[in-house]
Amino acid sequence: MASTPSTPPSPQSLPSKTTSLRTSKKPRNILTNPIPEEDPKWVPLNLSRSELYLPLTFPTGQTFRWKQTGPIQYTGVVGRSHLVSLKQLENGDVGYYFHYTTSDSESSAAKVALLDFLNVGISLTEVWESFKASDKRFAELAVHLGGARVLRQDPIECLIQFICSSNNNIKRITMMVDFISSLGNYLGAVGGFKFYEFPSLERLAMVSEQELRAAGFGYRAKYIVGTVKELKSKPGGGMEWLAALRKVDLPEAIVSLCSLPGVGPKVAACIALFSLDQHHAIPVDTHVWKIATRYLLPELAGTSLTPKLCNRVADAFVRTYGKYAGWAQTLLFIAELPSQKALLNSTEEKSPNSKKRKLGGITKVPKE
Repeated sequence: MASTPSTPPSPQSLPSKTTSLRTSKKPRNILTNPIPEEDPKWVPLNLSRSELYLPLTFPTGQTFRWKQTGPIQYTGVVGRSHLVSLKQLENGDVGYYFHYTTSDSESSAAKVALLDFLNVGISLTEVWESFKASDKRFAELAVHLGGARVLRQDPIECLIQFICSSNNNIKRITMMVDFISSLGNYLGAVGGFKFYEFPSLERLAMVSEQELRAAGFGYRAKYIVGTVKELKSKPGGGMEWLAALRKVDLPEAIVSLCSLPGVGPKVAACIALFSLDQHHAIPVDTHVWKIATRYLLPELAGTSLTPKLCNRVADAFVRTYGKYAGWAQTLLFIAELPSQKALLNSTEEKSPNSKKRKLGGITKVPKE
């Protein structure tokens, strides 16, 4: 099994929690005091490209709420009400710019929320060094796919998004998530996109199954309505119940999540990995199954995926990659995306050894 990397307070020297978000002393609200988007004052996060590369983090299926609003720039909401853009700067660092803050105390909270969302307490470099020592193929891919970070999302947002993702495609998932988001308070527009707070459970409870079906949710409408009802009935509230799953063992978290309407093992694993600190959760679908049978369990190649074999696949990832197996699986999944496969193949063609091997053994492209 791979050695377990430590989790230092931060991968590099990060801004202190009390540092001002912007050079201006006054908080900003884009609804009343807009600043031209073409000339924002980007504040560096002091995160190298190997710790966070935006194109390998945001458009890769972890979240459907963030939008690309410029060249290597993505915009979304953190802490439920802080509208922020992130941009990969020329020096490789990531800069941030808050479009919407309402007070000095909110500004401090916004930065804390951003750092929490980006999971900066985990050193990606250190985690990947452990992976590379355990798997030569991962070491080959890591050279080209640095900075693919796993996010730490709001559990309710993550839960609703992945119920929408079940047996669905990216375009339709995004449409559904945009509709749900539009039920929350409006925060502003960036790059032609409108952004909202994610609606509260109370607001979601006001939406009927018929309304969701009319908006194109299909059978998922009843699951969302049922899940919201279940969460509202939880002692202490749904947010408290979900947050508590960050402190239990993974099997207990999966069982608890699967008690909600529309949540099966794969969706539960996605929620656990992307919002509940269950870093070794492995969302097993046909794409991950192909990766596993190609590299980790070749003896199962040609067989069909079953619930029992899903557990075997997850165990194989954990045996190979250890405590952060879900992070390794995420990179391997990204490597199979059409855009990344094209990039990897292009890189390999320029390699002097290109006639001898295929980089990382990638030979197939999964359907999205």
